[in-house]
Order: sequence, then C-alpha cells, then structure tokens
Amino acid sequence: MIGPRNRNTGRLIWTLVLGLVVGALLSKLSTVYLPESAARKFLTTSVTGSIGPLGIDLIAFGFVIGPFSVSLNVLSLVGVALVALVVRSWL
Repeated sequence: MIGPRNRNTGRLIWTLVLGLVVGALLSKLSTVYLPESAARKFLTTSVTGSIGPLGIDLIAFGFVIGPFSVSLNVLSLVGVALVALVVRSWL
C-alpha cells in the first residue's frame, strides 16, 4: 500500500511534468499566434539548464545518457501553476 508521503511525491512529480508540457504548448502557441511585440518576447524568452552527457563505459559495452536539459520561461511557470490548481481542486 502506498503511504501518503509517497503519494504526495508522485503527485508533485506528475504535476511538474504535466505543467512543463502545458507550458511548452503555451509557449509554442504564443510564438505562432502572438504578433512580434515586447509581450511575446517577455513570455517566450527562456533560460535553459542542462546536465550531461553521462558516459558509462563497461568492459563489454558502453553507452551515453544525456544530455538532459530543461528550458523554463514565464509560460512554463504558468503551465505548472494551472496544472497545480487543477490537481489541487480535483484530488
């Protein structure tokens, strides 16, 4: 049986992932439909953080994982907030 702490952690991870996906969708829609303006530039300017690549070399084989990067902008944060409100009201 899943305890309440594990359930909250899982809910937090899913909220962040779905919020970032919704934010990416909002960002893509805003770049397509908003005219070139200061608002469009503000909403779609992003900061990117990345980790990797991680190379693992074993005797028999080797592989590389990564790089893993996250791009955040204002609309990504709006997407996370929207999903968090929906999750909070429904669950």
